[in-house]
Amino acid sequence: MSNAFADFADAVSRSSVSAPPATVPDYTRIAVLGGGADARLIAALSLAGACEVTLFSAYGAELETMRAASGIALRGAGPVGSYQVDRDAAPSVRLTAELDSAVRGAEVIFLTGPVHKQRTYAMVLADHLSDGQVLVLPQGRSLGALETAWFLRIGGATADVTIVECQGLPYWIDAQGAVLNLSAAAPVAAATLPSGRAPVLAGLAKLLPNLRPCDSVLASGFADGSALVEFPALLMSGPALGEGAVAVPMGGQPLPENQNFAALIGPEQRSIIDRLAEERRAVGRCFGLRELSGTEDWIATHAGTLKGDGPRPVPDAAAARALLRDGVIGSLVPLCSAAQLAGVDVPVTQSMITLASAVLGADVAAAGRKLQTIGIEAGDIAEARLAMDRIAMEGR
Repeated sequence: MSNAFADFADAVSRSSVSAPPATVPDYTRIAVLGGGADARLIAALSLAGACEVTLFSAYGAELETMRAASGIALRGAGPVGSYQVDRDAAPSVRLTAELDSAVRGAEVIFLTGPVHKQRTYAMVLADHLSDGQVLVLPQGRSLGALETAWFLRIGGATADVTIVECQGLPYWIDAQGAVLNLSAAAPVAAATLPSGRAPVLAGLAKLLPNLRPCDSVLASGFADGSALVEFPALLMSGPALGEGAVAVPMGGQPLPENQNFAALIGPEQRSIIDRLAEERRAVGRCFGLRELSGTEDWIATHAGTLKGDGPRPVPDAAAARALLRDGVIGSLVPLCSAAQLAGVDVPVTQSMITLASAVLGADVAAAGRKLQTIGIEAGDIAEARLAMDRIAMEGR
């Protein structure tokens, strides 16, 4: 059975009929879709990298807020400074509510925001793409690139594009109005669909310097440990479990340096993370992936540091609920879908989905990424190979 799953994994990794870039591209024309903190960060990083940058948002309030603040301010780590918007006399980020003008001529297009927005962008982009463009999912989670390719295909896209699936940004963001306070994040897995386009990842390094190339989006998808770290930290607290890694005496106040995401993870949360990580590794082994991250590496990547450089801020209630929603849809449900095909039980992962759905008051798992919902309805490996090929290559 393991050899059959290796064949199945190979189907995901197969390159398209077009040739990859022969040299490392120097990307200078960037489009960013979205107006959230992640979009603003990418726009500022791109401007700092001497690129022409256009930021698209369908929400007028997001655009007006940036215009009223006269730009995007970065503080802390990274290229600190103030980055202007809509200025003719100096380099600045061009803001627009017109999708076609934003992506026309862009070499790289970033799809930011939660999973449901990434899906929408993929659908509406289908008619606006050109050969050679690169679509980047900066927080692609699991099956993100394959789902994007599927939505592009059913939307009628025929352009030969490269989809890049990343597992995080180069900085943690603490957004305070127009100011983004940054701390450096650890290296994150990234891969291209079609595979074999390493020069694309090398070309993105000036904007996303923490990318760790993987052989395929199957490998980068299984390397997504975001939800297995975030869910125990966000859902498990109270008298039955410890409040976190740093004990505070009764009546005391936590030190500012201990008010970070890593401090939410105590020994009990760690034990749950260990079990979630082992379930992910067990499914990954069935798909031929033998070198997934250790639990410590996943915690370091997705929780940030406990002290010193690189802390991850603690999300507020709204942001925490958004993390739960995206974690179910984009990380845990895809794992369960792969586990079902592999015949592997993942009870702790399933329990996290149930708990998150109870907290959110909705069956968010119904909207999760599943192999069958992105056109991979396969009863055997041969069918799966054909379905994967159709998603990645149809129309080329």
